Amino acid sequence: MKYLHTMIRVKDLDKALHFFVEILGLKITRRNEHPEGKFTLVFLSTGEVDAPEIELTYNWNQTEAYTTGRNFGHLAYEVDNIYETCARIQKMGITINRPPRDGRMAFLRSPDLISIELLQKGKPLPLLEPWVSMPSVGEW
Repeated sequence: MKYLHTMIRVKDLDKALHFFVEILGLKITRRNEHPEGKFTLVFLSTGEVDAPEIELTYNWNQTEAYTTGRNFGHLAYEVDNIYETCARIQKMGITINRPPRDGRMAFLRSPDLISIELLQKGKPLPLLEPWVSMPSVGEW
């Protein structure tokens, strides 16, 4: 068995793509328009060979908000430097809901309120301000 992808329904495809491509740095691997079903599928990955994908599903005529639940959990990505990654993301206007106070883990949310976990590659980095003193904000 091989893990293929996780599907996320998105309300605004442009906002979702901005978040996942411009902010997180994922790459679009393919895009499929389905006019007969009135939906678009966009697949994203880290760009590594055989990397699992995220499938963004955009239903063209969706007017109701999608509900979110803690039962889904989150998507997780390993990063080379948790502090540099969080600083870059913060500069782009994204809230770091759970700062990397421990030098190892942080959480943020997509425009559709999907929790994203960032994990430091290897061992935790030495504790560093301002991250150590930053409070958590909202939910993640």
